[in-house]
Amino acid sequence: MKDAHGVVIVFNADIPSHRKEMEMWYSCFVQQQSLQDTQCMLIAHHKPGSGDDKGSLSLSPPLNKLKLVHSNLEDDPEEIRMEFIKYLKSIINSMSESRDREEMSIMT
Repeated sequence: MKDAHGVVIVFNADIPSHRKEMEMWYSCFVQQQSLQDTQCMLIAHHKPGSGDDKGSLSLSPPLNKLKLVHSNLEDDPEEIRMEFIKYLKSIINSMSESRDREEMSIMT
């Protein structure tokens, strides 16, 4: 956890108890490490044939403010791949901006 720049929490969207567990993971990996919500991504995985109703998934605060992506690797593996690449790019940009600010503060 130390020095992490991002967190991806993957959970089984078909098991309601996983939503409660996510709050604990969010607290440990995001809040206690002082990460921004933009540095966290939730992946709600749906097993094939589970009838993944993407609109019915409600998350409690503060989880409802996080980037949420639904995954079903049999139906649309490309969508999750593209979302993950966008997430990684945002983390890299954040790291680069932070490094630039640090370098500027050293030079001044």
